[in-house]
Amino acid sequence: MATLSKFVPPVAFHPGVTLAEKLKEMAMSVKEFAVRTSKPEKTVFAVIKGTSSVTPDMAVAFESVTRIPAHFWLEKQRLYDEYMARERREEQLTSAYQWARAFPFAQMERMGWVSAAKTLDEKVKSLFSFFQVSTAKAWEDYYLNQQLKVAFRISLSNIKEPHSISAWLREGELQAAEMHVSAFTEKGLRESIPDMKTLCARHPQGFAKELQNICGQHGVKLIYTPCLPKAPINGSTRWINDVPCIQITGRHKRNDIFWFTFFHELAHILLHGKKDIFLESADYIDKQQEKENAADSFAANLLLSQAEEAEVIKSGDFSAAAIMVYADKFNTHPGVIVGRLQHKRIIPYTQNSDLIEKIDLYK
Repeated sequence: MATLSKFVPPVAFHPGVTLAEKLKEMAMSVKEFAVRTSKPEKTVFAVIKGTSSVTPDMAVAFESVTRIPAHFWLEKQRLYDEYMARERREEQLTSAYQWARAFPFAQMERMGWVSAAKTLDEKVKSLFSFFQVSTAKAWEDYYLNQQLKVAFRISLSNIKEPHSISAWLREGELQAAEMHVSAFTEKGLRESIPDMKTLCARHPQGFAKELQNICGQHGVKLIYTPCLPKAPINGSTRWINDVPCIQITGRHKRNDIFWFTFFHELAHILLHGKKDIFLESADYIDKQQEKENAADSFAANLLLSQAEEAEVIKSGDFSAAAIMVYADKFNTHPGVIVGRLQHKRIIPYTQNSDLIEKIDLYK
């Protein structure tokens, strides 16, 4: 982060202090000065008391009577205004200490999301810069009170760890800003789904990057962002500047959960349009929950349809060899079948777990 090198005086006096001293030196009353400058007496008094600012018109008038250049009065006023603004800023920083403590700052710093900071003041400033807000209240209005609904259509007020979740979402925005993708085409995205599923089935090294490329070719930004402590989340979908964005953590480090999460988020883009943000852990109203359920069904049926699942279960053969045959037949990954059977408690969580691939999106 750039550091301002300009000297900031530890204290600055209102130009009214100088004016009072000058009037005393000239043995001139406030009333006489007001007459000579054609300014209301109450205005001159307000300047001397420091409750009114010296305007350019005043500065020019003062120059004629005091023989002190107008730029001197204006610079005095500017320095005083800046000093008072910085004083108010210090108060804002102090009042934001409690807010800053709610973020997992150390982890955010280690991941390079925020600038290094040692003091609470530095942490607050770093967080303000990260979120592009000027006060803690601005953060609350944006993320909790939904005062900018056009840009952010979900409130985090009813979500556990809203500070961490907001940081995760913000980091996704910053990552998305650095990505360049083709224009979005729903038709092209739908037509690319078989390639995505084949990628899931093959699970080649570098599949995560390859999936990003496929998404980008059809106008979708696929972002990988690690989750923060106390804020476990798998994924989110939203439109940023009219571009669909899928943000995934990969926190379980299992390929079956990764692909279910991905296709779940993809479903929101294809089925639910631009109006909403879909975020795991959100306290959804019934209408939103219906959309979540629809996305679940889309992902589940794409990876292993109900008919395919029924065929596997009906066979009764859940050996590793049988599952691999079925995976090849249904163009899916063996880990997907194992994960489904484990989730439905048809087989124990320990059975065939070696068919589930371990993944790390951040190596």
